[in-house]
Amino acid sequence: MRIISGKHKSRRITAPNNLPVRPTTDMAKEALFNILNNHYYFDQIKVLDLFTGIGSISFEFASRGTKNITSVDQHQGCIKFLDKINTELEFSIQTVKGDVFSFLEKSNTKYDVIFADPPYDFSDEQYQKIVDLVFDKQLLSEDGLLIVEHAKQTNLSNNKTFTKSKKYGGNMFSFFETSS
Repeated sequence: MRIISGKHKSRRITAPNNLPVRPTTDMAKEALFNILNNHYYFDQIKVLDLFTGIGSISFEFASRGTKNITSVDQHQGCIKFLDKINTELEFSIQTVKGDVFSFLEKSNTKYDVIFADPPYDFSDEQYQKIVDLVFDKQLLSEDGLLIVEHAKQTNLSNNKTFTKSKKYGGNMFSFFETSS
């Protein structure tokens, strides 16, 4: 994994092989951050990274100046690795070891960007539950964005908050916003 831009641009981070992760590819991550760069000042936003894995997306936000990042994953090894790199690179990422659905159900914090990268074998209902919880709990700020990474075979466009999707290789990002 590589940090694409910011303070730690081009920094390679090698995760242990025994972690159950599928990091977002550099190509897809670069494309995603090109989109986000046109919408946000990274040093002024609050980010929630769900199913964070080894923290690829969190590290990218932190390298670009985001100070308020919460990363949630239920795997102890992932959280331990993320905490190690967080300390080494002097980031201020808050990690939460726990179930994403439980976290969303209990949360009342508003975020500018919520990124979710659940396992690709999630059912349509599980993907929908993520979107529903974010919007039912009103976890996005006024101009906030929910981005869900998924396999290209998964279609999330039926949700009323869906705005667009972008495909990068085998990766797909679906974007959701509060209706104005």
